[in-house]
Amino acid sequence: MDTSSWVFGYGSLIWRADFPWLERQPATLSGWARRFWQGSHDHRGIPDAPGRVVTLVRALHETCAGMAYRVESHVFDHLDEREKNGYERVPVSLKLAGGEDVDGVVYVAPIDNFAFLGDAPLEEMARHIQGSAGPSGKNVDYLLELAAALRDMGAEDPHVFALEAAVRVERRP
Repeated sequence: MDTSSWVFGYGSLIWRADFPWLERQPATLSGWARRFWQGSHDHRGIPDAPGRVVTLVRALHETCAGMAYRVESHVFDHLDEREKNGYERVPVSLKLAGGEDVDGVVYVAPIDNFAFLGDAPLEEMARHIQGSAGPSGKNVDYLLELAAALRDMGAEDPHVFALEAAVRVERRP
């Protein structure tokens, strides 16, 4: 009996899979959009100064590109701990790169969670990201790694790429 499940990564799970997986494939998730609207008190910020990381928001006509991992059930113990800062598991249908539709789960930080920061002007989010850091490193590195990983996959994400451009403007002397 196969006890494995698919989990969809759309943020650092794309490039930093610190868990054992059975299979890994690029995938898409329809009806959702990636946004830097979640606070990070435990990875890219600290309790008194959270960084900004991604969550998903419902977006009827959008598709979010990411990485799907087929994992054994015990891996969720680790993922639940890693994604504890306001995220919850949501069942979804994923489309794998080969065209196969599979059932899976994704970690989403809903708008009513304690760490939700919400939307803000692009320049304000860029300054926030530029100035934040936590135990997992600088918040700006998270953004730049995500943008690079998406490009490596051939994925488009106007929100991420616009924030990346705004951060690069902020970094100019």
